Amino acid sequence: MACEGIGLHSGAPVSMRMLPAPSGTGIVFRRTDLDGYEIEAISRNVARVSYATSLMKKGVFISTTEHLLSAFIGMGIDNAIIELDNLELPILDGSAKPFVEMIQKAGIRKQRRPRKYLKIARELELREGDKFIAVYPANSYSVSYSINFPHPLIGKETFEVELTNGSYLRQIAAARTFGSREDEQAMRNMGLIRGASRENCIVLTRDGVENGPLRFRDEFVRHKILDLVGDLALLGKQVLGKVVADRAGHAMHTALVSRILRDKTMWEEVSVSDQDQAEQETRRSSEAAAGSLQ
Repeated sequence: MACEGIGLHSGAPVSMRMLPAPSGTGIVFRRTDLDGYEIEAISRNVARVSYATSLMKKGVFISTTEHLLSAFIGMGIDNAIIELDNLELPILDGSAKPFVEMIQKAGIRKQRRPRKYLKIARELELREGDKFIAVYPANSYSVSYSINFPHPLIGKETFEVELTNGSYLRQIAAARTFGSREDEQAMRNMGLIRGASRENCIVLTRDGVENGPLRFRDEFVRHKILDLVGDLALLGKQVLGKVVADRAGHAMHTALVSRILRDKTMWEEVSVSDQDQAEQETRRSSEAAAGSLQ
């Protein structure tokens, strides 16, 4: 399954294709414009996390990975090859919904090898000023996120979701990225959002939305959960734990990933029984069906 678009920050045109991968591969990005060079979607390859989460390996760069990685976690995809011919993934409509639809059209195949989960064994809390992120032991994957933006349409928003039984698809996948018209020029001067438009992000004016309506009343905090789920995909496995965040952002998301992986007493690798997997339909060890991902 393939798509074309532009990068949110680079503004560069890009073609992307999803391919199936054998069990144990994980998520791997392949730069077809650079002789098929591959970069694994894992913590050690994280390069830059200011306004997007980017990966780099031996000088080869891939930017804005979080929306696609979020879709993979939400759809229960563990193994896939992502081919792209430029440095940044396409932003499409600014959410994970187009990626989810690509996966649905391709189909999903359950693999024989049991899925290995990263189960949180003890709590970890990180603070930076008024920013906070933490993970706690749990038998499922849930996220609670709070934001506080000085805008009349946002202010304080909190949303909590259990990432099971299709909740990601119904409540998170369609939430779009957003930005302020007032900040636009400053960000462009920094070399950012060169590909941003009314078609791929929510544009906030001083007192409203330039390109409404919103998809959810609280779409802003839901998109932050979407980003967090994508960033935590860099753990390399589906998570069993409760994540709580308050005004955290990409840098703290990836810092949490790094801290978890650095301390092996924080987690254990477990398999979940077939019965449990059936009850948690979004957590099935799977790959995209080979016949329909060409």
